[in-house]
Amino acid sequence: MWRMDKARVPGPVSTLVLALARIGRACLETLAALGRFAQFTAQALLGLARPRPGLWGQQMLEIGFFSLPVVGLTAAFSGLVLVLQSYAGLADLASATLAETTTPRLVLTALVQELGPVLTGLMLAGRVGAAMAAELATLRVSEQIDALHTLSVNPIAYLVSPRLLAATLMLPLLVLLANLIGGGAAYILATTRLGLNPETYLEVTWQALSWADTRLGLTKAALFGFLIALISTAQGYFSAGGAAGVGRATRQAVVTASIAILASNYLLTDLFLAP
Repeated sequence: MWRMDKARVPGPVSTLVLALARIGRACLETLAALGRFAQFTAQALLGLARPRPGLWGQQMLEIGFFSLPVVGLTAAFSGLVLVLQSYAGLADLASATLAETTTPRLVLTALVQELGPVLTGLMLAGRVGAAMAAELATLRVSEQIDALHTLSVNPIAYLVSPRLLAATLMLPLLVLLANLIGGGAAYILATTRLGLNPETYLEVTWQALSWADTRLGLTKAALFGFLIALISTAQGYFSAGGAAGVGRATRQAVVTASIAILASNYLLTDLFLAP
């Protein structure tokens, strides 16, 4: 068999061969990682077929209830800033009367379609996603996942599937709550500090509320929850390298989940709203 040897191959040719070898190795590693992730996703979805009410309820409580404070604060301050920016911009470009009738519509649309789902998703990627990745990475480096295999327990169905279901179901509920809190905060500020008529504000908000906007926001929220749980658990499940691996998996989970949220937000917005 012919073997490549630096002593027999000219320098430029050897460099080219080594470069091609590195590219090929990187491509093979990428394909292998995608294959592992696809298999991981399929097993996690199949694990939902077996009911686990106790695990599901525990994860829903952790993801949903304990995330209420950070979601509520984020939504409230977002609504306050949004109503200030909207009213100031409209008052400068048009008139105070137009600003009074248009500001509620802008605030509602921005919260329901964009800020509610995206900010809630990003906050949960930092809070819940990091926790999921750290927990599974710790189980991996301490060989507790291998112990589940020894006990004939499917670790993906036991550890990943409940988190996947809970995040997909709870994030839309958190987004609904965030919309209510953000809209309520915007209403209070608009009617007290900016001097907008309370009846007019509520009437315009009610008229602007549509099922299409709500459906878009809830669809985004469900997808964001699915991506956060799937990416975070995968990072933790496939981690390696001891304590450093736990930190690396946690960091990669938050960054990757945040990028996935922003990218999928654009894709869904383009799918639903593009002409």
